[in-house]
Amino acid sequence: MQSPNPDGGKVLLRFDRPLAVVGGGAVEPGLLQDLAARGVALVGADGGGNAIGDVGIVPEAILGDLDSLDDRDSWEQRTRVIHIPEQITTDFQKALYSTSAPVTLALGMTGKRLDHTLAALGALLEVAPHRKVILVDETDVALAISGPFSFHAARGERISIHPLVPIVFERTGGLFYPMNDLLLDPAGRLGTSNEGTGGVVDIVPKDDTPWLLILGRERLWDLVEVCLRGGDTP
Repeated sequence: MQSPNPDGGKVLLRFDRPLAVVGGGAVEPGLLQDLAARGVALVGADGGGNAIGDVGIVPEAILGDLDSLDDRDSWEQRTRVIHIPEQITTDFQKALYSTSAPVTLALGMTGKRLDHTLAALGALLEVAPHRKVILVDETDVALAISGPFSFHAARGERISIHPLVPIVFERTGGLFYPMNDLLLDPAGRLGTSNEGTGGVVDIVPKDDTPWLLILGRERLWDLVEVCLRGGDTP
């Protein structure tokens, strides 16, 4: 179920290009600069606005309950600042229900605090059926997927398939360890550190239960392109 929206389902910010939602966790300044150079829209989730400002970038907007945003008055003179006072959801969830984009990157949602990392995974579970969101950290990218997915992978490339909830995979292709009629469970068997056999990887679950595809950070832009193509193999 999608997080409650106090605006009755109204999306406040719509983008026709990739969006990056930046939180208050670990964020690499160089990645923010790269995103801006590529024309990705940047939105600060509360204290994430500080990280964007620290590299000299003005975000498209900053939103959340704003309890972690420095110098709010100054920001309000430079960009759109949206105060969402409800305390039912996290600032990441607020950013997700207040925006739309063809693909969304989520930075600064991991690291520093374990509870924030776990909350971010819960948010991905909520939105996976209707939105492509890629969680980005220093090492990995994690795409929340609902349904089948195909992409190219190199031979020996690390590919992890993580169950957010119990899920059965009907079949896979292009993986060193096939997952045919296999149940994965976050409290049981996992799909950590599988490998590509080289070529197309097909992952087909039995239903639309959300799951995570985790690849190395170097695959970020490849994954963005696949998402923009609707999940088809490039």
